[in-house]
Amino acid sequence: MLERSLYVTTFIAAVGSGVVAGIFFAFSNFVMPALGRVAPASGIAAMQAINVTVINPGFMLAFMGTAVLCLGLALGSWLWLGEWSGKLLLLGSLVYLIACIGVTMALNVPLNDAIAVVKPETIEAGELWQRYLVDWTFWNSVRTAASALAMVLFMLALIARSAA
Repeated sequence: MLERSLYVTTFIAAVGSGVVAGIFFAFSNFVMPALGRVAPASGIAAMQAINVTVINPGFMLAFMGTAVLCLGLALGSWLWLGEWSGKLLLLGSLVYLIACIGVTMALNVPLNDAIAVVKPETIEAGELWQRYLVDWTFWNSVRTAASALAMVLFMLALIARSAA
């Protein structure tokens, strides 16, 4: 029973990591470049609105729900730790928790907090916006890669477990 639960949870975490990677990929590859092409005041206003609306049940379920699953999987990986599947499961969980959730909280959220309080029409806001576009997108790309890597590691853990 515990074995099956770990297998199902790993599958759900792989899907969740993939969904999150897709969301972040979209932002790094076309949302942020598009916002960078409009006037800074418009880009800032749009990002301020995005940062408010992103806090919704769908995104939070994918983003934080996957993190909760990863905590459980990191603990549950001991069942398979003697095999490659357990090592892959632990690594995938740590990658998601550290490089996706950790980077978000330590780097992207403070950048979002800074952009949230500026008045979009000011000169200072325009200067902040140029730094924000570069820094936020870089760290978002790190989150994209981490989420995608976690997904691959979870899938490999399932494949390794199935082959065992």
